[in-house]
Amino acid sequence: MKNYKTLTFSKNIIVISTLLLIVSCGNDENKKPISLAMTDNLLLAPWTGPYDGTPAFDKMDITLVKPAIEEGITHHLKEIDAITATAEAPTFKNTIEAMERAGEPLNRAFAYYGIWTSNRSSPEFREIQNELAPKIADYRSAISQNKPLFDRIKTVYENSLKNPLEADQQRLVKLTYKEFEMNGANLNEADKKRYAEINSELSTLYTNFSNNVLADEENYITYITKDQLKGLPESFVNAAAKTATDNGKDGKYAITNTRSSMDPFLTYSEERELRKKVWKTYYSRGDNNDQYDNNDLVAQILKLRHERVKLLGYANFAEWRLQDRMAKTPKNAIDLMEAVWPAALARVKEEVADMQTIAKAEGKNITIEPWDYRFYSEKVRKDKYDLNSDEVKQYLELNNLTDAIFYTAGRLFNFKFTPITDGSVPVFHEDVKVWEVNDITTGEHIGVYYLDPFARQGKRSGAWATQYRSHSSFDGKKTVLASNNSNFVKAAPGESVLISWDDAETFFHEFGHALHFLSSEVRYPTLNGGVRDYTEFQSQLLERWLYTDEVINQFLKHHKTGEVIPSALVEKIKKASTFNQGFATTEFLASALMDMKYHTTDPTNINPKAFEKETLAKLNMPKEIVMRHRTPHFGHVFSSEGYATAYYGYLWADVLTSDAAEAFQEAPGGFYDKDLSAKLVKYLFAPRNAIDPAEAYRLFRGRDATIDALMRDRGFPVPTK
Repeated sequence: MKNYKTLTFSKNIIVISTLLLIVSCGNDENKKPISLAMTDNLLLAPWTGPYDGTPAFDKMDITLVKPAIEEGITHHLKEIDAITATAEAPTFKNTIEAMERAGEPLNRAFAYYGIWTSNRSSPEFREIQNELAPKIADYRSAISQNKPLFDRIKTVYENSLKNPLEADQQRLVKLTYKEFEMNGANLNEADKKRYAEINSELSTLYTNFSNNVLADEENYITYITKDQLKGLPESFVNAAAKTATDNGKDGKYAITNTRSSMDPFLTYSEERELRKKVWKTYYSRGDNNDQYDNNDLVAQILKLRHERVKLLGYANFAEWRLQDRMAKTPKNAIDLMEAVWPAALARVKEEVADMQTIAKAEGKNITIEPWDYRFYSEKVRKDKYDLNSDEVKQYLELNNLTDAIFYTAGRLFNFKFTPITDGSVPVFHEDVKVWEVNDITTGEHIGVYYLDPFARQGKRSGAWATQYRSHSSFDGKKTVLASNNSNFVKAAPGESVLISWDDAETFFHEFGHALHFLSSEVRYPTLNGGVRDYTEFQSQLLERWLYTDEVINQFLKHHKTGEVIPSALVEKIKKASTFNQGFATTEFLASALMDMKYHTTDPTNINPKAFEKETLAKLNMPKEIVMRHRTPHFGHVFSSEGYATAYYGYLWADVLTSDAAEAFQEAPGGFYDKDLSAKLVKYLFAPRNAIDPAEAYRLFRGRDATIDALMRDRGFPVPTK
């Protein structure tokens, strides 16, 4: 069903957000539009102010959440009933377009709901969330299994096969029909009932899983003292001191249980036992044998997913899920991963050997363990490339990088970002900044961009993009409201926010998603969605502009002196671009392969903890590395269905990314080539899901992508033909 889409994208963790479709009641002249006097509830009321109205984030009241969602659901279901009650024969206009308009008040409520879910969670909200989750699932089932509605959709679909509609309308009808079919619309009544029950049970499990991970991130903070700071960069120490003070631990230093804190600590801390403690704390999220343990939830989720797709006649969840992805089948996805896996393992052996050599030279009688990998890989980086990551960070200041992403958007998309500082656009936290987006040449208003950059209590970890209102034009063009959300560690007062090169890449990555939202030219809201193993492509591609001379020379400046990053240091960064690819590729692929193994295995008697250990052993997983997301905190896969059997999609998209990047490398104007940039926007960004992804890529590149460029990018041997 298209009215409750997961459209949040992240390199680290998926978070449920909602992007929503908007309603009318069909075109039966005897039927009056259903009115809804719900403006008393702020969360349902039309948005006011400039830019076609924006959410009243500054007036959010948690007591309004439950009644807003419940009332919005009731209203939307009445609108669906109006569509099915019309005496007119089913047509695209009175059925498909009417569905596209349905649910506007609920859409607005879900925009606020997504903020509480992702950016401002609290124990009070989690109780509400647990109560609402099954109700939302039941609502979704009430639409996806509505027989009169599906009969109308089916009629429109079959008629379109005989008398094709306009191209985007034809795709919309096909996608709508297929989604209903995949969600049980053709089942008998008994199976429909069980299908809906499963969805309701799963919704509660997903919410509990996600909240358990968040609880472990909030509850397990490592506090250290001044004598335990050896090796840590000054900027990190100052930020850790501020976090500790904010938490009532003045005089100590807080290592929070998030990747943005864990990663630099493991990279620089010379306290090996502390590295071990921080590593174990982070990778044990959801796996502490307490009230927040997720292993039993994972087993239940897998069993219910399996039971549900068996009702539809599929052998396993992966077979059902991948049929409408670019990969099409589990085998195709696994084949891609297995083509890369051996090269990644071979590289890990080389990386570990290099680390072990340095440890031995330092007189350390140790064997490299997972909590040593980042620390010693940094030493290898310095030894092999004379590259110090902390030295690089001095030139990666967040405000400058924000200017850099806006510059890139201007060159490629002709977008101009102007700060909105007059308070006309409300925000949900003082850290959130807002910009108006316009076309540079024409001045045409495009949208509004929100940025929520810093980690804080109640905010989910990772980085993601979402939108509060998507583009569509069939009922008049509306302002796009797009957002990026990060978890950078906030600097001490008066100091610059410095981030790592990896974090800078992620910043560009998530901005790629925002550009995808802002550049949309689709007519119908549903076509703003995407195919999961394709939607990461555009954002991964945008990471490449961080490496361009234009960005480097203008925006990578020392945060104190203003000096542009030295060309010699840039050269070291580029030479080291394939460094540590064994680690990066293996930790990712381990998670992606586990995701696929979980969903192609009969889960009847599954023990997730044992299954993870046994499966990784069969894959010959190096003991020095763990999965990027261990099972008990693998939110991409178990806090929703957004990335279930789809985590491989980052690699699938990276094949496209590497291939497309080579097109820019070969273009006369390089990465800022005007003709190729125009094709990039026209075929890969603006159409969203109005064009089949494979066809869209062929229109851009002139051919299908191959794996060769990906292997070259990672410094792996290119497969022989």
